[in-house]
Amino acid sequence: MKMVITEPGERRIKGINHIGLYTLVRKEVERFLKVYTQTLIAPAITTLLFYTVFALAFGGLERKMDNGLSYLDFLAPGLVMMAMAQNAFSNTSSSLVISKIQGNIVDLLMPPLSAGEILTGYLVGSVIRGLAVGSATLALLYVFVPLPFHAVIAILGFAVLGTWMMGALGLIAGIWSEKFDHIAAFTNFIVTPLTFLSGTFYRIDILPQPWDLAAHLNPFFYMIDGFRYGFIGQADGSVLAGVLMLLTLNTALTVLAYRMFKSGYKIKG
Repeated sequence: MKMVITEPGERRIKGINHIGLYTLVRKEVERFLKVYTQTLIAPAITTLLFYTVFALAFGGLERKMDNGLSYLDFLAPGLVMMAMAQNAFSNTSSSLVISKIQGNIVDLLMPPLSAGEILTGYLVGSVIRGLAVGSATLALLYVFVPLPFHAVIAILGFAVLGTWMMGALGLIAGIWSEKFDHIAAFTNFIVTPLTFLSGTFYRIDILPQPWDLAAHLNPFFYMIDGFRYGFIGQADGSVLAGVLMLLTLNTALTVLAYRMFKSGYKIKG
């Protein structure tokens, strides 16, 4: 294949570098699989503990929603989606910050990979980790609560959209951050508040104004609401609006992350 010059001193194969992209994805997947007890088993057990606390300490075993649905059936999908989203965010953000701190970020910049290929590799890795965590968590929860499956397409669709969103957000946070304290600040002041205002533990129509409006503008709500709809067949908001919002936001976050990679912001010294 023809070799071309894309930047001074940089040579790469014209078109997509399939081998390089596959290698980056494989590296990201193997990175979290090597410590699967931390990246897969631990989130599943943590979610089960959350579920147990709400079932036993807060009367969840007997509690019913106002639409007659069991509270535990309502709660479980939200907890699973929350675990998937958090791990997708952690996969990209931690990978970038570790590379920057250890100084091996150059190993990512030296190979003939374009900004788009690097971005794609990280995003695919984060989505795979999110889906793996979701599968492990669902398998563990299913032992205790046999969740119904109303719309598998909705489950898979919102799982991918949600982990894609959090993976892109993690990339932006990882590029911006210079140490783990910055990642913690990003998580504490952006991710955690949006998560608790997403309707994971409650129906958002019980919120007073202006929190009800804020929840309906929260993309995390549509991510969890659509995923929950795939299991129980009921949604607090519009499923179609959720798809459109997530697609729009994901596109914007991906473009921003791409531009940050392309410009070398806080990566190229």
